Amino acid sequence: MKPPRNIQLSAEEIAWVRSMVIYEDADLLALNKPSGLSSQGGRGQVHTLDELLFAFARPGKARPRLIHRLDRDTSGVILTAKTKPAASALGKAMMARRFGKTYLAVVTPGPPDPPVGLIDKPMRREEVGREAYMRICAPDAEGAESAQSHYRTLSVGAGAALLELSPRTGRMHQLRVHLASIGRPIAGDVRYGGALSLGGQACSRLMLHAAALEVPLADGARRRITAPPPADMSAFCAGLGLTVPAI
Repeated sequence: MKPPRNIQLSAEEIAWVRSMVIYEDADLLALNKPSGLSSQGGRGQVHTLDELLFAFARPGKARPRLIHRLDRDTSGVILTAKTKPAASALGKAMMARRFGKTYLAVVTPGPPDPPVGLIDKPMRREEVGREAYMRICAPDAEGAESAQSHYRTLSVGAGAALLELSPRTGRMHQLRVHLASIGRPIAGDVRYGGALSLGGQACSRLMLHAAALEVPLADGARRRITAPPPADMSAFCAGLGLTVPAI
C-alpha cells in the first residue's frame, strides 16, 4: 500500500496520537491504540493510525511505519519502525513468528473446558459484500491457512471469563474466530456472535486488548512492551467480578 500523501493533522490529533506512546528508542515507536481507531485503510473521514503517524515525521525523514495491524475495535500495543532498516528487520521477524503476542479477552458464557488449551483449527477468508470474514475450514479446503491459538483462563465471573491469549500464527480475526468456534465468543464481537450486553452492562465494543508484545531487537535481545487495559474494559470486567492481572 502506498503511503498517504498531503495529510493535514489538527493540533488535537497530533496531541492525541502522541499521548498514545508507551515506548520509544532510536528504531522503535510503540503505541497503545484505543478501540475504534483503524490501523490502516479506514473508510470514514477520521484519520487512521497510519495517517496519524505523520505527527512523528521529521523534516527530510519518513514517518514511522506500521509493523503489524490490530482490528479497529481491538485496543492495545501496536508497533512501528522509525527507520527503513528497522522496518525491514522487524517485518522479517514478524513473518518468521519471532514476536511474542499476549492478549486479554472477555468471553461468554463462561470459561472454556479445559481452562487451558490450544485451539488448532485452519481457517480461510470469505467475503460477503464489502465485508471480509474468516471461517473455520477443513485443512485441505481451498484457501485454508493453518492457525493456532493458545488460551489460559485467568478469572471467572458472572457468565463470563477473562482469558489470556497467545496466537502462534497471525491470521485475520484469528482469536475471534477460534474462540467463537469453541463456543466462547468474545463479548461485543458482533461479527462472530459475541454478547452485546452482560451482567446488566452494555458491551458497546469488542472486549479484546493487545496487552503485551515481545519484540526481537537488533542486538539479539528481546524487549517486552506492555499496555494496561483501557478504563472501559477494566470497568466492564469489574462489573462481572473478573480480576484483571497486572501486565
